[in-house]
Amino acid sequence: MSKYLVMIFLLLCAVGAAHAASDPVPWAQLDAREQKVLKRYADQWATLPPEKQHRLQRGAQRWLEMTPEQRAKARERFKRWQALPPEQRRLIRERYQQFKHLPPERQARVLRRIEWFKSLPPAQREQMRERWRAMTPQERQQIMRRQMTR
Repeated sequence: MSKYLVMIFLLLCAVGAAHAASDPVPWAQLDAREQKVLKRYADQWATLPPEKQHRLQRGAQRWLEMTPEQRAKARERFKRWQALPPEQRRLIRERYQQFKHLPPERQARVLRRIEWFKSLPPAQREQMRERWRAMTPQERQQIMRRQMTR
């Protein structure tokens, strides 16, 4: 089961990767460690589109660079991801695409705000979440527009 989770995690990580080169990656070109991570794809590797081969290879490389603790956290995040309803996952993917298309300075601002929020005491974060949940969609949109124009 955990190997299955690893493979799906690699696929999800690969979704956000830049457009890959169009040349296929021969299985033999992968090093032994990459092949071990990607062994689930060994039989079908040659038939995968080159872009997918590149994404999977990059995902395997990222996985291999992680510490055991990072891998454990990644597995846990993936379990949480799987538990989300499909509609919520769709919204998250859309927001991620929107984020990727922001100019770098706005991306940096969003990341700073996320770090600021994470640095708040848990009680204050929860209080802010409750206020957000109590808002109407229109109120939320107004706040988001104000944040985007700053």
